[in-house]
Amino acid sequence: MSRTAQPKQVEIRLNPRGSQKRPKPVLRFSLASFLGVLILNILISPFVDRLQSGSLIEATLMTLVLLFAVLSIAGGQRALVGVVLVAPAAVGEWLNFWRPELLIYVMTRGAGLLFIGFVVIQLLRFIVYAPRVDSEVLCAAVAGYLLSGLAWSLAYALLGRLDPNSFVFTLGPKSDQSMNGFTGLYFSFITLTTVGYGDIIPSSGAARMLVIVEAMFGMFYVALLIARLVSLYPSTSPAEAVNGEQIENKKRIASQNSQTSSNTPEE
Repeated sequence: MSRTAQPKQVEIRLNPRGSQKRPKPVLRFSLASFLGVLILNILISPFVDRLQSGSLIEATLMTLVLLFAVLSIAGGQRALVGVVLVAPAAVGEWLNFWRPELLIYVMTRGAGLLFIGFVVIQLLRFIVYAPRVDSEVLCAAVAGYLLSGLAWSLAYALLGRLDPNSFVFTLGPKSDQSMNGFTGLYFSFITLTTVGYGDIIPSSGAARMLVIVEAMFGMFYVALLIARLVSLYPSTSPAEAVNGEQIENKKRIASQNSQTSSNTPEE
């Protein structure tokens, strides 16, 4: 009496949102909140420079930006590195407010540049590894752009403090001829967007080098970012993609079951 072995049923579970698994999140805090703090800092900066307590407000805004930035980094080693980098920058902001000495200023701005560079890298990493475009990816893209402009404003302010002849001001009173505060932020963003009104001219070699690097970074950032976002945008809707993968999955199961039945010997 012959027995026919029953073919094994092959089951393949498909992720309802597609076969591509989303990588572990790089960010843990709401990027919309971080982006809101960045925009608030830019909008308020031109109005606090002339206030008597402008330095206090500027230090508070910068501390908020640093804290929200470190909260946007995922847990584990990245959070530890972020805390190590942000601690001297945040503490230095208040030390510079109470004791505006050159050494404290240089250490504060240097620590701030290192931390902001680290956060920008994490934002770009989040965009690169994102499987699809959503609100978090868009907020990360805008926040990375604004944060880059803020980083270069710190670099210009530091250079202007070390070498006051690095920049030439063609307009405005002499009291405003400093790269601190909103002036550095303004020059940074008109350079990042390659506008350049000619009211502030870099005169030293270091200043011109920073301007060249920022202008090239701004152009490549926008071009590569748009290319990446377009590549992430699906040509079909998520529902159509899931249905198509489910149909292919059923065909694969039927093909494997038929091959198993044809290859099973009779006893």
